[in-house]
Amino acid sequence: MRAIVYTSNTGSTEKYAKMLSHQICVPSYSMEEAKTKVKPGAEIIYMGWIMAGKIKGYPEAARKYRIQAVCGVGMGQTGTQLAEVRTKNKVPQRIPLFTLQGTFDIKKLHGVYKMMMNVMVKTAGKALADKSDRTPEDDDMLDMMMNGSERVKAENLKHIIEWYDTAERGEK
Repeated sequence: MRAIVYTSNTGSTEKYAKMLSHQICVPSYSMEEAKTKVKPGAEIIYMGWIMAGKIKGYPEAARKYRIQAVCGVGMGQTGTQLAEVRTKNKVPQRIPLFTLQGTFDIKKLHGVYKMMMNVMVKTAGKALADKSDRTPEDDDMLDMMMNGSERVKAENLKHIIEWYDTAERGEK
């Protein structure tokens, strides 16, 4: 693997990229930095933030690099929404896909994203708050929307690191 390339909006994806970089000893670059640091066609792990099921920056990265794994960072719990994210982003089955829970902080959003998420928090948050049979996942999502607590954790990278270790052994 030559690099980890990422697109981040509020910082969660960047934090995960830097953590993963440290864990597997592969440099990480923002999509902007990668333009001058990572050669087109290089093998990369791509990490991007999820908005409405779409991984931001993935289409551009897929055109430019040979993506070996994709990590989407969103509000859902780590390891969830894989089928939806794979389908919406047209990630080929041969490419491992991981989802990671990021931190939601509406104050860090700007423009249309802030407006959209304000509406989402008001509507979905109210629906979740009023739901009588909430699951633990529902409670977690509601807490995240209302309190925005930190969700970026090194242990969320466990499956990606396991995949990487296995893939690297296979290359040697």
